[in-house]
Amino acid sequence: MTLQQQSGWQIQQQLIRYLADGQFYSGSWLGEQLQLSRTAIANHMQQLEQFGLELFKVKGKGYRLAQPLQLLSAEKIVHFQPPGSAQIEVESIVDSTNSQLMQRLQRGDKLLKGQCLVAEAQTTGRGRHGRVWHSPFAANLYCSMYWQLEQGIQAAMGLSLVIGVAVAELLEQQYQLKPALKWPNDIYGDGKKLAGVLIELSGQSDGQCQLVIGMGINVQMPAQSALQHIGQPWIDLTTLAGALDRNQLIAHLQQCCIKQLQRFEQHGFQAFQSEFNRRDLFQGQPVRLVQGTQQISGTCHGVDAQGNLIVEHQGKKQLYHGGELSLRADAQH
Repeated sequence: MTLQQQSGWQIQQQLIRYLADGQFYSGSWLGEQLQLSRTAIANHMQQLEQFGLELFKVKGKGYRLAQPLQLLSAEKIVHFQPPGSAQIEVESIVDSTNSQLMQRLQRGDKLLKGQCLVAEAQTTGRGRHGRVWHSPFAANLYCSMYWQLEQGIQAAMGLSLVIGVAVAELLEQQYQLKPALKWPNDIYGDGKKLAGVLIELSGQSDGQCQLVIGMGINVQMPAQSALQHIGQPWIDLTTLAGALDRNQLIAHLQQCCIKQLQRFEQHGFQAFQSEFNRRDLFQGQPVRLVQGTQQISGTCHGVDAQGNLIVEHQGKKQLYHGGELSLRADAQH
């Protein structure tokens, strides 16, 4: 980021702090506070809209956010963490929280197991198969956690399902929701996508494996922004559970994931098989598995003790694992 970009972002951060309460502020008043012209304020407001913020501009009143913002705060997050917890760092805007942690690993930086990076927005957030993960500012939760496995990359099989179980358990215990899990990495609420997991690995097949576990949870998605960028049914936590504190959410998410990762290290995926299957979105349902131009239709029977998907096709149960596979409901049945 250039010095000019940095100073521009500093101004935009100040504007966000003023606007966060959801009240109207005139362009001239904002310009006085920041020693800028009204034209410069208008240009910065346009940039904020590019970050996914929904702004109203009313003649004679000024600018107002469509809804108040609750900003992430490292100081507030600490109050929700047990003593001795790994750090949760807060950034405003990054390319991708996963990319940031992977770059640190490549540089040889020392990270602690359970250490997290959370951002208000991502410019190039991503999901499986390189798909874009829409990441509007201060609307949702974009988080990546560092972990390591001593047994090598092979030991990581089924890990995205474990994180799905951890997120589901958090939503059940903290918000009394009934989430469903979609193999291999999605969490659904009320039949619509609520959250996703993206795990990236670095290491040897038989040596220590370093993991970056990315999690995106829809918290209060701006509807207008979502219409432009999301091509599938979605839902957010605010719709399902009412207003909530994102600072508390990330602290509890960290602890829930650490607890389940430690359990996974001791017992493997077999300990999670029944927990995944009872929450399986497609359990007993007709499904289609898509791999490139190939499609297989059958009935979903959950996962086996290694996290492989079980699909009954033409009277025979077959196993499938991650890679480039996509699982969908089969509307033809």
